[in-house]
Order: sequence, then structure tokens, then C-alpha cells
Amino acid sequence: MSAESPRRRTALALTTALTALALLASGCGLGGSDGKRIRVGVSGDSPEWEVLAKEAKKEGLTVEPVVFDDYSLPNKALAAGDIELNAFQHLVFLAQSNTENKTDIAPIAATTVVPLGLYSSRHKQLTDLPEGAEVTLPNDPANQGRGLRVLEQAKVIELKKDAGLFATPDDITSNPKHIKLTPVNAQQTPRTLKDADAAIINDGVAQLAGIDAKSALFKDDPTSPQSVPYLNVIAARADRKDDPDFEKIVKLYASKPVQDEVRRTSNGTAHHIELPAAELRAELGRIREQLAR
Repeated sequence: MSAESPRRRTALALTTALTALALLASGCGLGGSDGKRIRVGVSGDSPEWEVLAKEAKKEGLTVEPVVFDDYSLPNKALAAGDIELNAFQHLVFLAQSNTENKTDIAPIAATTVVPLGLYSSRHKQLTDLPEGAEVTLPNDPANQGRGLRVLEQAKVIELKKDAGLFATPDDITSNPKHIKLTPVNAQQTPRTLKDADAAIINDGVAQLAGIDAKSALFKDDPTSPQSVPYLNVIAARADRKDDPDFEKIVKLYASKPVQDEVRRTSNGTAHHIELPAAELRAELGRIREQLAR
């Protein structure tokens, strides 16, 4: 067994502490901001943030990526003041999280939009999916809704016209191959490939599992206008959204060294998009309205 890295041990310790805090419903932070130190919650390995941290030193900022292995924790950590920013989620997920946790976390910049794909270790092409095939997909409402849209675009199923961004299996109106859908934790979807016929897997999760994005049976188009709700964002607590140090980080993320790393680590699947923060927040508001219906 290989030894864990100091960063890994720190991340696991922080994750454990935050879980305990959530269970206790504590409002206390783990220490708060330390001057110019800015802690950024990320999901899995995010090499572009290591590059950004090096560039930030030139601006007099200490940027510390904090790794979380559970999508439910970075927003709780941000709301509690245990980190200053996070960068792991798209707008639909953020709207869902704000609503469920009664938090006020705001996007301050778009980072990338990435495709969502259907993968299989048993079948080479979409038409190979057999009658009654089992397909796993993320169980959180934001990614499950998008996953169902991917299956609809692939013409595997059809959904109600008014199903919206938060569609569920109950919204399926046509399933000609009688596909069996099994929702699981998003981070566990790659593990299901050994038993299921196919799985809807988030791009970042697929990368961590060593799955080649080019092997997808089908994926949605990240450049389509329909992908705007799935823009990944850098987020802050709303009361600190205009912090000038955060503006420096936004500019650094768009810099060539960071974007070169984004392209390298995503095998070209991530598309960097710049939208004014006001537009991102307006889109977040529209998503929250749909969620409230």
C-alpha cells in the first residue's frame, strides 16, 4: 500500500471534521480566513488550481486548494466559513444546494462547461444496448435531471415536455427498450460499469477513474445554449462576492497557464466560458424558480 500524501491526509481530515459539524448542525467554522490566504474547495484532483496557486503568489495571495470527496460538503464548508471559495459545481447543482440547505452562495465567475457522457465497458456503441439493459446515473436531482436529458438526446428514452432541469424517472413517457435506471452516488458511477450495461458519468469523475472521454457511447454538447445551466462556477458567500482578492483569482483562472492546464487535464473536453457574474446570478435565479415549481 502506498503512503498517503500530506494533502490527501489533510483533505480526509477536513472532510471528516466537516461531516461531524454537519451532523451537529454547528455554525462554528474551523478557523476562518487567515489574511491573504484563500482556501478553495475542489472535488478530486484539480491540477489547474495548483497552477493557479503558483500564479497567485505573484499577486501576493496564498491560494490553498482543499480537496473534498463528497459533493455535499464544499457548499457546507463555504457557508460555515471553513473555506473562502469553491469551484466544483454547475449552476443547477448550486441552485439545488442553496434551496435544500437554505444558504446564500453566489457564483462570481464561470470556469468551464464539460460534456456529460454515457459509458459502457460491455458495449461498443449505443445501438448495442440490449432490451432491459441496466443504466446507472447520478442520484442527486441536478445531475440526475441532466443524465435523463442525455438519454433523451441519445433517443434511449423520451421525457415529458415540461419535465424541466430536475426531471426524474417518473417523467419518462417512452422507454422502448425497457431500460432499467438505477440512481447511485455520482462518485460511484464508474464502479457500476463492472455490473451495469452502461452508466452516466460526470466528466471529472470519469477522469479520476481513468475513463477516456472519447470512449463515451454518447455525450451532450457542452457548447449548446442548453448547457448554460451546467456552467461550472467559482462560488463565494453572497456577502463576500465582491471581494477584490476574489476578482484577482477570477482573472488568474482565465490566464493562459491555468487554461493550458485545464485543456491538458480534460483531454480537451472542458470549454472555458466567460460570462459576467450578474448574468450567472440571473441564470441561478431562473433555475431556482424552476426548482420551486
